[in-house]
Amino acid sequence: MTRELKEQINRIFRDDEKFESLVITVCSFGFKYGIPADSDLVFDVRFLPNPYYIPELKELSGNDSPVSDYVMSFAESREFLDKLVDMLEFLIPHYIKEGKNSLVISIGCTGGKHRSVTLANALFTELCQKEHTVLLKHNDVEKDAKRKG
Repeated sequence: MTRELKEQINRIFRDDEKFESLVITVCSFGFKYGIPADSDLVFDVRFLPNPYYIPELKELSGNDSPVSDYVMSFAESREFLDKLVDMLEFLIPHYIKEGKNSLVISIGCTGGKHRSVTLANALFTELCQKEHTVLLKHNDVEKDAKRKG
C-alpha cells in the first residue's frame, strides 16, 4: 500500500497531475473473518469456482499466477469484473461531486485467500489504468497460514 501511495504522490508533485479528492481502497477479505468495518461497498465473489478445492492451488493465493489464471479463466469472473468496473466508473464521479474523499471497496470470498484476492488485484489494476488514486489491501490472505503454522 505504501508503494502505491508514493507513486500517486510522485504523479501529483513530479508530473504535475491533478489530485483527485477521492482515494479508493480496494480490499480483499474472507467472510469467515468478517466484513471490514470501513467498507463502503461490499461484493461477494463466492459464486465463482473455488481454487481451494484444487489440491495444487489450495496452498497458493490469488497473488499467485496459477490461482489468478484459474479464477479469471471463467467467463463469469471476467464478466463480473467488467460490470463492476462499469458501475464504479458511473459511481466515482458522483462520489467526488458529493465531496466524498475516500471509498473502500471490499471484495470477499470464504477465506479471503483465492477468489477475493484475485478480483481485488484485477480491480486495482483496472482502476489504476483509469488513473484513479487507488490503494490495495489484502486483509485475510495470510490468516490460514498463520493459524496452521
